[in-house]
Amino acid sequence: MAGQVIQGDDDEALSDINVVPLTDVMLVLLIVFLITTQVIKQAVPIKLPNVRYEPTMTKPDNVSLTVRNGPGGVCEVYWGVTRVTQKDLLDRAVKKLEDQIKKVGGVQNINEDNMPEAHIRGDVNTQYKCIGAAIITMQQAGFQRVGFISEPPPLTGYRAA
Repeated sequence: MAGQVIQGDDDEALSDINVVPLTDVMLVLLIVFLITTQVIKQAVPIKLPNVRYEPTMTKPDNVSLTVRNGPGGVCEVYWGVTRVTQKDLLDRAVKKLEDQIKKVGGVQNINEDNMPEAHIRGDVNTQYKCIGAAIITMQQAGFQRVGFISEPPPLTGYRAA
C-alpha cells in the first residue's frame, strides 16, 4: 500500500485517488465476462460449408435458423436452439414480424434497416429439400431477406506483402 506523510500544520485535502481497488475490480469483472461468454454460447452442432463471402452483420432482431438431417433422414429445423416443426416455424416467423411492425409503429414505418432477416445455418450434408422448405416457410411468413451462414475456409498460401 502506498501512503503519504504530511508534514507541517497544513490542512490541505489530499486529492490523490487510490486506483488499486478499481483496477482489481475491473480485472475480476474482465475474467468473469470472459468465462461467461463461453458458457452463454449455445448452438446446435453442425458442419457448415466452407465458402468465403462478404461478412454478415447480425442484428438482435434477426432470426437464426439451423437446418440439419436428423435420424432416418428427417429434416430438423431449430429456431435458435429450440427444435420446431414447419407449422411452428411459420407461426413463430409471422409472430416475429407482427411484433416488429408493432414495435416500429405500423407497417408504414417498416424499412430495410428495421426489417428482421432470417439467417440459415445448414449442415453441409443436409438435403436441399430441408433447407428449401425452411426458405419457403420464412418467405411465406413475410421475411424479405433470407441468407445463409457459412464457415470460410482457412487461408492457405497467403503471404503478407
